[in-house]
Amino acid sequence: MTMDLQKSMLVAASGMKAQGTRLKIVAENLANADTVIGADGFDPYRRKVITFKNALDRASDANLVKVNPLTYDQSDFRIEYNPTHPKADPDGYVKMPNVNSLIEVMDMREAQRSYEANVTVIESTRSLVQRTIELLRG
Repeated sequence: MTMDLQKSMLVAASGMKAQGTRLKIVAENLANADTVIGADGFDPYRRKVITFKNALDRASDANLVKVNPLTYDQSDFRIEYNPTHPKADPDGYVKMPNVNSLIEVMDMREAQRSYEANVTVIESTRSLVQRTIELLRG
């Protein structure tokens, strides 16, 4: 297999890994969309944000996809009126997570499509390598 084909498979595999991590973060956000007590014990769950970067892999001389350190969405928490909730303030309002389920589902679909595109690249590369081997044999 030529180096270019190896590089294409490495790049696609790194993209699959990054999108898999993205799906994990989306799942965390969706699972905690109603968690009113976050890790600090006071504020509700704060939405996690994932970003990617281009990183040169010196061994293969290929630009791979890497995940940046996770950050947190600094947008305001949602406020809901629910005076019977144990975390309600004296006016009856509860701070809710800043997770928008619609945005998370859209992110999930985009990650799924990107993952599938990378799978297609790997399958196409593998097929090309198999055809090349067949041509060399006979």
